[in-house]
Amino acid sequence: MQPTVWTAKHPDFQRRVRESFALQGVMQTLGARLARVEPGVVDIELDWAPGLTQQHGFLHAGVVSTALDSACGYAAYSLMPEEAAVLTIEFKINLLAPAQGQRFRMEGRVLKPGRTITVAEGRAWAMDGAKETLAATMNCTLMTVTGRPGIRG
Repeated sequence: MQPTVWTAKHPDFQRRVRESFALQGVMQTLGARLARVEPGVVDIELDWAPGLTQQHGFLHAGVVSTALDSACGYAAYSLMPEEAAVLTIEFKINLLAPAQGQRFRMEGRVLKPGRTITVAEGRAWAMDGAKETLAATMNCTLMTVTGRPGIRG
């Protein structure tokens, strides 16, 4: 099955996504970085660090959820008009395997963009050398927000 190719509504969507991402204190705290930004597609990467783990040394499920939520949110945001902001309204995560590795890639992909509601899916990959393990999947529903003071980007 071929992935759907979306068209961004704003020609400078990459700059908008990168500027908004830079404002997220939680992404800075996690040491996360944008690795890929395309219309409807965002990958976020982060390295293993002791402060991000649970008691067994795996990346904590809350960290996985947080980074996947941002990947899905920015994938949706990349397709939104200039005046829009994005907020998550619901997500479900499936933790498939321990998030054990030296690096992690969180992939957000838009399944169906809409004027108000966008549906996206996410995948979290644990990477250890050349080995990649699918650690989690996410279904995410996002809202296009316009005309609300204090909510932008």
